[in-house]
This record gives sequence, structure tokens and C-alpha cells, in this order.
Amino acid sequence: MFRQWLTLVIIVLVYIPVAIDATVLHVASPTLSAELATSSNELLWIIDIYSLVMAGMVLPMGALGDRIGFKRLLLTGSGIFGLASLLAAFSGSAGQLIAARALLATGAAMIVPATLAGIRTTFTHAAQRNMALGVWAAVGSGGAAFGPLIGGWLLAHFHWGAVFLINAPIVLLVMMLTARFVPPQQGRRQQPLNLAQAFMLIAAILLLVWSAKTAIKGSVATWGVAAAFSVGGILLMAFVRQQLAASVPMIDLRLFAQRIILSGVVMAVTAMIALVGFELLMAQELQFVHGFTPFAAGIFMLPVMLASGFSGPIAAILVSRLGLRQVAAGGMALSAVSFLGLSVTNFATQQTQAWILMALLGFSAASALLASTAAIMAAAPKEKAASAGAIETMGYELGAGLGIALFGLILTRSFSTSITLPGGLSSEQAAQASSSIGEAFQLAQRLSLPTSGEVISAAKSAFITSHSVALATAGALLLLLAFGVWFSLAGLDKTVSRVEPDGDRG
Repeated sequence: MFRQWLTLVIIVLVYIPVAIDATVLHVASPTLSAELATSSNELLWIIDIYSLVMAGMVLPMGALGDRIGFKRLLLTGSGIFGLASLLAAFSGSAGQLIAARALLATGAAMIVPATLAGIRTTFTHAAQRNMALGVWAAVGSGGAAFGPLIGGWLLAHFHWGAVFLINAPIVLLVMMLTARFVPPQQGRRQQPLNLAQAFMLIAAILLLVWSAKTAIKGSVATWGVAAAFSVGGILLMAFVRQQLAASVPMIDLRLFAQRIILSGVVMAVTAMIALVGFELLMAQELQFVHGFTPFAAGIFMLPVMLASGFSGPIAAILVSRLGLRQVAAGGMALSAVSFLGLSVTNFATQQTQAWILMALLGFSAASALLASTAAIMAAAPKEKAASAGAIETMGYELGAGLGIALFGLILTRSFSTSITLPGGLSSEQAAQASSSIGEAFQLAQRLSLPTSGEVISAAKSAFITSHSVALATAGALLLLLAFGVWFSLAGLDKTVSRVEPDGDRG
């Protein structure tokens, strides 16, 4: 019994930095922009490469765990995660940090399935296993929710590299405890890994996202963007064809033929896009425009973190009483209302209104996430439950990565078109100042007064405008999605009632 709970402590200990690292850099974007002189495109890649790589790697790493046992996978993933943390902490350029974050995601993609497999293997009694899974889920959601706050506190007291450096002693302790106390497991050598398919999916995602970002910036010739987009599209189509033809696919794409599962995945991706994208935009406005410190920005965003972290029990009650369709569509609609309200809120003078709307956003988006999970698991056949869960996990990670990318694209485009710069700047200086608020601030540091002040003032005004455009656009899209979800989930509660007596709901 002691070894069981010690194993859970080890699992929770290593899962904490993995969860935190998904969001810890949200409040660090202004600091990274100044310290590493990053462009807006580089800054987005630094933040969202973690989720995008994890989305493609988590499934084959789970298969690797089945092949070698979760103990070996946990040790390997922890070692890679610790090494990548050190490389990230001491990165001297944006390119080095992006590469380190990609390696960090690879280690995290090993750790997550290893922790789940460890719980399933260690806890044989259902009641104890459910309790352990509850602790695991709380750590994951809590770590991601409070990542910006933790990052802000570290940045207030230490160099930005400290947000990664703190991982090293945790990982070292976990590896020693795992090697000493966690029993070895017998792997299944016949388990296929599908690593080539995973790399194909990652390459397709990154090429498509890069094409979209670069097309907005206009920094690469049109033929180069078109070529990258075409290659990404071809790789994605090849991946889909492989999955449909494989006897043991990495992702069972046939599940998407079920309208309810497709709707659930769309909800999961959209809810994560809303939460993650909003946190990134808020962190930049609070610091660049209103002069908040990273820690103060994290404190200001606490309502959305608390509401999303503690919405689970309330949302579960609402689902059981009102039904999944009502909670799913209602969650999307309330998220839309929150975004539309926040788009016209002055965060300097209407703080109470901002906090109420952020709490509503956190609760409604997290409720939609719970509804998406219930929808997917209710509609999936019993023998396809693992595949459905894998698709849901990928939806979460893709949503986190795409949230940064999509909000960043809207913000960049609106910022470039709305900024009104003072006269006297060269074409190169005007292009830099129009790229992003971070690059405008970098330029202002090299200019003399009063031009530097005028550039900063113009950048702040343009960012407020572009932030409102991004939030209003997101709100309108979420409102349309709420209507789509309402119609697509018609009859879902009947499906749930059919599977509930067998206890098949996830």
C-alpha cells in the first residue's frame, strides 16, 4: 500500500512541471521580447511549439510505454525533460529556445502517458484508481491554470530562465525516486510505435501553421509560402490515408464519421483555443500597455484561472441535470458573451467588470471542455474508448497550440493595419514598429525623444484596438459555433442514456 501511494507522489511530482510549462510563458512574452529581441513570429513559436509537438508525439510515446514499460518511459522522458529545461534556461537566442521547447515537449509527451500507465498499473482497485486519477487530473488542470501566476512570480524575482531551471531539481529527484522505488514492468515487444507517422503529422502541422503565420507577415515570397503550405497539405493527406489503411492506426479517423464525436473534438479544440489564446493576449496588454509586472499580470488574470480550475464539479452537476447538449452549447455561448464583453472593456478603469467577465469565460470554456469529454466518451463504442480518449488528448494539445497561433495571427494583422506612426522613421523602422508591440518597444529604445515616446504611444493605441478586434472576432465565431453545437448534438442525451447503465461513460 505504501509503495502504491509513493508511486502516485512520484507521478504527481513529475507531472507538475509538465502541466505548468504549457502556460508558464504566457506572462513572459514581453520579457522574452526584450531579452532575446524576438520578432512577433518567433515569440509565437517559442510559446506554441510545446503544444504542437506534444499533439503529434503523445500517441506514439504511449505505444512506446506499452513496449518498454512505464518505468523506463518515465525515466527516459524525465531525463529528456530535464535536459531540455537546462537548454531552455540558458538559451541565447529565439531559435535555441524554440528548439529547446520542442525537445521539452518530446520529454513531456513521454511523461504524460507514463504517468497514466503508472496509475493504471499500480492501483488495481477501482476506488483507489479513481482517487489517484482525480489527483492526477487536478494537478494537470491546476498546473496549467496557475502557470501564468507561477511564471509571473519567478520573473518578478529571477532571470527569465528560472521558469525552466526549476524543473531540473524536480526531475532529478523524480528519477532517483523512480529508480529506487518504482517496480519494473514487462513490456510488449510486439507493440507498434508509428514514430514515422507521428513525425509526418508534426511536420504537416508545423508547415501549415508556419505558412499561415508567414503569409500574414509577408516576410517570405509568395511562392515559398505556397510551397510550404502544399507540402504540409500533402503530408497531412498522406497521414490520413495511412491511418485509414492501417490495421492498427495511430488515430482511428473513422470515429470522426460519428457526428457527436466530431462535435466533441471541435468543442475541445475551440475551448482550448479560447482559454490559451485569451491568456496570451491579456498578458501582453497588461504588461506592454498598462505597465503591469509579470506577477501583477498573473494576479489580474486569477479569476479565469480559478473559475476554470474549479468549474469541474459544478459543470458535472449541470450536465447530469440539464444534459450535455445544453451545457455544451451554453458553455460556448457564454464564452462568446465573455469575449464580446471583454472586447469593449477598459482594463485600466473597469477592473471589476473585467474580472467578472474573465470568471465567466473560465467557467464556461472549462464547462465546454467537460461536455466535449462526455460527448466523445458517450458516443464512442466500448472497444474504441482508448482511441476516442487519444483523439480527445490530441484535441486539447492542438487547441492550445492553435489558440496561440490563431489569436496571434488576428492580433498581428490588426496591429499592422491600425498603427499610426510618427513621421521621420525610415521604411525599415516603420516596418519593425508595425510588426508587433514588442518590436515597436525594441525600436523605441534606440530612438531619441520625443520620437521614442510617440512610437510607444502609437503601439499601445494600436494594440488596444487590435486586442479588441481579436476578442470580438473570437466572440462572434464562438457564437456561431454555439448554434452549430446545439444542432449537431441533437439526440445526444438519448445516446448517453443508452450507455449509462453499462457504465461506459468516461
